[in-house]
Formats: sequence, C-alpha cells, structure tokens
Amino acid sequence: MDDTDRILIAHLRANARTPVTALAKAVNLSRGAVQSRIDKMVARGDILGFTLRTRAGEADAGVRAIMGIAIEGENAAAVFKALRALPAVEALHTTNGRWDIVAEIHTDGLGPFSDALDAIRRIKAISASETSLLLRTERL
Repeated sequence: MDDTDRILIAHLRANARTPVTALAKAVNLSRGAVQSRIDKMVARGDILGFTLRTRAGEADAGVRAIMGIAIEGENAAAVFKALRALPAVEALHTTNGRWDIVAEIHTDGLGPFSDALDAIRRIKAISASETSLLLRTERL
C-alpha cells in the first residue's frame, strides 16, 4: 500500500459512496487506475467492506458494548479470523494493556447480544473476556 492508496482509503472512510471519478480527481489519476487500485485493495484484504453512517441517535439504537479479550499463546490470527466472522463485531483493536484485543459489539437487542457473547466465548484460544455496555456516546 502506498500513499495514494492511503489517500483513497481516507476519502472512502469519510464517504464510502464517493464516486470513483471524484476519487480520481483527488489523487490525480484516471478513473480506471483508481478503480483498479480499489479492486486490488479489496482483493488483498486492505478494504474489508464498505459501510454507511446514520444520523445521531440511529447508531445508538440497540445494544453496544466493548469487550476486552485475552488470548492464549500465539493464537491471535485465528481469534481475529473467528471474530471477523461474527456480524455483531463491528471493529477489533489490538492493545498493549491487560487485554490482547478490544472488540466493539453492536446488536439490535439483548437477546442477540447474549447470543453474540456466547459465540465469542466459544472461540478457542480465548482465555478471558470482560464486557462493558456503552450507555451513551458523545460524538466529538
């Protein structure tokens, strides 16, 4: 990944629906070259998907939580792969503190939230976890 790819990703993070022609203008490349770069980043796994943002309050609906996860041994890659497969897991962060991974979890209600926690706890190589519900979010 080079600086041009990073610029494209920054634009797509701000608005995943930015037309390729607008992205091409932003990085001074042809539309075809930009589309090729995006396709390659998707194929390599640099871009895992495209998403949307909702109005304030809409994103807060349901149950949101942060889960600290401890991993046994050298199993981080396998745990990341298993967590990525769970629809309730929105983001994963590696950390340098008590937890090896911090997962952001979002579900539509408590039942699906309980199911998500059960699915995470069944992942082999997770030795411990601690979950905190997010009660209110202040966007900056």
